[in-house]
Amino acid sequence: MRIMVALGGNALLQRGQKPDAEIQEENVRRAVAALAPLSAQHELIVTHGNGPQVGVLALQSASDPNLTSPYPFDVLGAQTQGMIGYWLLQAMQNELPGRQVAAVINQTLVEAGDPAFDNPTKFVGEMYTEEQAKAVAAERGWVVKPDGSSGWRRVVGSPRPQRVVETRLIRKLLQSDAVVVCAGGGGVPVIRDEEGRLRGVEAVVDKDLTSSVLAEALDADFLIVATDVPQVMKDFGQPTEEPILRATPAGLRALDLPAGSMGPKVEAVCRFVELTGGAAAIGALDHTVQILAGESGTIVTPSGTYDPALLRATKSHSTVSATQGGLAS
Repeated sequence: MRIMVALGGNALLQRGQKPDAEIQEENVRRAVAALAPLSAQHELIVTHGNGPQVGVLALQSASDPNLTSPYPFDVLGAQTQGMIGYWLLQAMQNELPGRQVAAVINQTLVEAGDPAFDNPTKFVGEMYTEEQAKAVAAERGWVVKPDGSSGWRRVVGSPRPQRVVETRLIRKLLQSDAVVVCAGGGGVPVIRDEEGRLRGVEAVVDKDLTSSVLAEALDADFLIVATDVPQVMKDFGQPTEEPILRATPAGLRALDLPAGSMGPKVEAVCRFVELTGGAAAIGALDHTVQILAGESGTIVTPSGTYDPALLRATKSHSTVSATQGGLAS
């Protein structure tokens, strides 16, 4: 099967950890060790977040006295794609000797008039106390909001992804049996100007929503949104809390979930299932093999049931020709 795994920010940097390169590289090695078994039997596409990393670079850029103005977020996003893509590329090559691995810098097309530009919700950067956050926001002109119960973080606009510009290239890499790392941080956000030229914009695209858009365009069979919890929880934090093991898109959409955290993950898997009729899941990164086997995670299908053997029998991406792939992308 063709499987896409969207790595959450915890795959690179867990809450409370310093954003040092050595710490993140070790986390990447653990993530890749969990993903390697999937690549033995399936085509694998790996996407990843960049919230903490792009926030660190933004702070460094804003503090650099040699710059007339800080680097824009599209440039910072491209920098994180190169950095994290390199870590994942090298770890994959070491874990899968002899297998071709490609890390691709991607642009993600968004609409210039997206209302998200005026309502920032995407968390980036490190965690602050409320007092620290409000102080740094006043100093730098940032918008800050509480990120759960752990603290406050900076938020930026997160327009809805419309298309990954390099979709055709990624499809060709998959057809050559390469493991592909792509759409890092949701892709570098770009718009088309009046002349049809691409231009970067100040924003961060949600990586889970971009993963859903790309997975659908690539005819993926299964989308796994990997995070730091084993399942989506009904009534999270309440005495009536319970895990959701199987769900339909309608059932998940009916839950009241935070817009800045679990909400986009639910939207991503629901969108993929609704558009493709396939299967998607939200679950723990180190349980990806068990998720595919139906033994872990919140698995979402049109019917709310899941039979891994039936999915393998009915899905066939390899018969799609390069010509068809070009039209689909």
